[in-house]
Amino acid sequence: MIRVQKEPFDIARELDALTGGRHGIGGIVTFIGTVRDVAGTQRIEAMTLEHYPGMTERALAAVDREARRRWPLEASLIVHRYGELAPGDQIVLVIAASAHRHAAFEACAFVVDWLKTKAPFWKLEAGPDGEAWVEAKACDDAAAQRWARTSKTGG
Repeated sequence: MIRVQKEPFDIARELDALTGGRHGIGGIVTFIGTVRDVAGTQRIEAMTLEHYPGMTERALAAVDREARRRWPLEASLIVHRYGELAPGDQIVLVIAASAHRHAAFEACAFVVDWLKTKAPFWKLEAGPDGEAWVEAKACDDAAAQRWARTSKTGG
């Protein structure tokens, strides 16, 4: 399941809605990404995330489908926010739930790594020195690329 929204998300509510009543789940891994107050040596006062509605949801759904193809997930969720956010605000929530913890850990890591390179979001950081668009990073590409070499695992 995927969602792109402006509003904050409630982690406990999302987890309950995703996993409630599913007794085949043995491991749940969550990742919450937040806005930092510094990028390199630059202080960040706000971050604005922009996206193309429709295109973004399709890209997130493709990442979710690929995770489900690679690992035996009982449930999964990607919630990504857009709009203006402040340091400490939540940006993204990824939940991977499986019968076995190993699959849940790997699937969650995979989704987070692929979101950084495959999700069409644009980030504008604002600070005391002005605004700057966040550029793609080689380390994010390398993290996503490692999944091109890994195969599907079970439990």
